[in-house]
Amino acid sequence: MSGVGENQLISIVPDELKFLFELEKQSYCDLKVANKTEDYVAFKVKTTSPKKYFVRPNTGVIQPWDSCIIRVTLQAQREYPPDMQCKDKFLLQSTIVPPHTDVDDLPQDTFTKDSGKTLTECKLKVSYISPSTTQRSSESGATNGDGNGSETISTIQRLKEERDAAVKQTQQLQHELEMAKRRRNQSNSGLSLKLAALVGLIGLIIGFILKLTLASPT
Repeated sequence: MSGVGENQLISIVPDELKFLFELEKQSYCDLKVANKTEDYVAFKVKTTSPKKYFVRPNTGVIQPWDSCIIRVTLQAQREYPPDMQCKDKFLLQSTIVPPHTDVDDLPQDTFTKDSGKTLTECKLKVSYISPSTTQRSSESGATNGDGNGSETISTIQRLKEERDAAVKQTQQLQHELEMAKRRRNQSNSGLSLKLAALVGLIGLIIGFILKLTLASPT
């Protein structure tokens, strides 16, 4: 087993999962996993709390010298953890597979230690950051000129802004869908009125013609 964030086959950035923790709100952290070899490398992500996190993709194959992004989403929580401390952990397993292997072609025992294959593993810790802590760090960084703190804060703020933007986009799409449904209903209603008016006009014309026919001398 290798150290945190890196092994003989892959490298992982960042080496710790940090989530902006707010009640009833999702938060996510992206991991960049890079293949450092000339071989095809398969990976699998495991966690000690599978019900709390949504990982996509949780299994994949990376081509030689290529990389991929894994998004880990913390599901909305109803209560704060004690002292904002998180004991959850992630494990990323990796192994060399035959060239041009597709993720759907991976055998079920690919990541089983008893399968005879060489597995390398990376452990990742999880930490939660509260909005209030972010605000205090921002003020402290502005006062002390802490470059590293400012960089961390800007990353957290960017993640929060991206999350809020995604929520707003979803709400906007829902609103546009409702408006489209209303316009469609109004269009159908207007068409029905036009059709009724047309039928009525035709009826008047036919009645007028019949009246003239009956009134004319035989």
